[in-house]
Amino acid sequence: MEARLDKWLWAARIFKTRTLASDACKNNRVTINGALSKPARSVKVGDEIGVRKSPITYTFRIKQAIEKRVGAKLLPDVYENITAADQYELLEMSKISGFVNRAKGMGRPTKKDRREMEEFTAPMFFDDDFFEEPEDEEE
Repeated sequence: MEARLDKWLWAARIFKTRTLASDACKNNRVTINGALSKPARSVKVGDEIGVRKSPITYTFRIKQAIEKRVGAKLLPDVYENITAADQYELLEMSKISGFVNRAKGMGRPTKKDRREMEEFTAPMFFDDDFFEEPEDEEE
């Protein structure tokens, strides 16, 4: 049995919508057995699918070619996650680093972004009392 790649990605719950799955294929973020693929390409049992979702690349082996969306509990019957452990380490490192990758044209930072930047750049070793003038002692 075979299925369209974009339908399979949506049915296997790798992408929320079929449009997102199709766009990922068109933007060269999805590979089948190491080769870039278009949304209409057919996938079959045993194919390895690589999906690049920044900052890591997930890898799946197809166990069942489906085109209708299934429940989350049935996903182990649909594919096997064979993503390398170093990819998950890379994901953890990006979360720990705290760097917010802001794409060009995303607009001004939000209040939350500003507070996080201020907290990151605030001096850690000085108190507010350090910069105050000493008071004269009265006799």
